[in-house]
Amino acid sequence: MVNDSGMKQTLDSIAAVARSALTSAGHGAIADHAAQRCAWLEACGYPGISQLQDALADVETSAVLEKDALGLDLQGVSCVFIATQVEGLVREHGRLFLRNVRHGLYLLPGSVTGNYGIGCPVDPGFPLGGERGKNPYVEKLEIAERDGVAVDVALWSALVE
Repeated sequence: MVNDSGMKQTLDSIAAVARSALTSAGHGAIADHAAQRCAWLEACGYPGISQLQDALADVETSAVLEKDALGLDLQGVSCVFIATQVEGLVREHGRLFLRNVRHGLYLLPGSVTGNYGIGCPVDPGFPLGGERGKNPYVEKLEIAERDGVAVDVALWSALVE
């Protein structure tokens, strides 16, 4: 179905197409987690698909992440590829200040499901950790599950190819 907002897709179809694109690009090890994050972001009104496409064009897709005196330097590597690493370090060390963040929105789904606070994910350096008082995304996710998500036709077509 196509309308002014775009093409309606289910969360499962968004995740499946994202998983396929990641696997085809050689990122099968993170495909399941990143694909679910992509669908979650789209359901909540964030640009999960466009950030995924942007990340798939990156040359650098991994980083050795180590906590230092300032927090954690993500070295400009997309959080599409390293979100689970970052979240593991947050569980280990608690609240961390992140630097050189790329596609930080891919950290948001984990912070919500893991119930820890996250700073502004579009800021190049934002704090991650602390407790979250409530899940502000429950209603958006329920609506997306029930009604589907309007995705940009051009972005969708490019991801499917």
